[in-house]
Amino acid sequence: MVLSRQNLPTLDRTNLGPANGVAKGGYILKEARGGEAECILIGTGSEIPLCLDAADILDSDGIRTRVVSLPCWELFAEQDDEYREHVLPSNIPSRVACEAASGFGWERWLGQKGTFIGMNGFGASGPAKKLFEHFGITAEAVVAAARTLVGK
Repeated sequence: MVLSRQNLPTLDRTNLGPANGVAKGGYILKEARGGEAECILIGTGSEIPLCLDAADILDSDGIRTRVVSLPCWELFAEQDDEYREHVLPSNIPSRVACEAASGFGWERWLGQKGTFIGMNGFGASGPAKKLFEHFGITAEAVVAAARTLVGK
């Protein structure tokens, strides 16, 4: 069971990857429509609905987008190379990570071409939606970053 203080939508698992991948620290939550992904969006928790919204926008614009849930870096790092390559293929360097935290450490999963959308400072308090907007953690920011990386 996973709980949050935020009022988050329940994910419809009939259209998304099963949650049992959480035991491996990360898994493909949503595969790209219409072929191999051009871009991968990565979220860790409460940012997942935002990543899914961004993926829908990108997919409708013709940018094939995979969404990966990566709730535990440590567990994911313990998986064999084949599994990690399956989830985050090295031939898809256009990656955007989104987390309501510092970007420290994300380079391992983003690679050289990836972009992080998150926080550069702390100490703010308020409703999650307003704080996400304040720090620029929005579907629009994720979409803009992905478009830049893919070059569309």
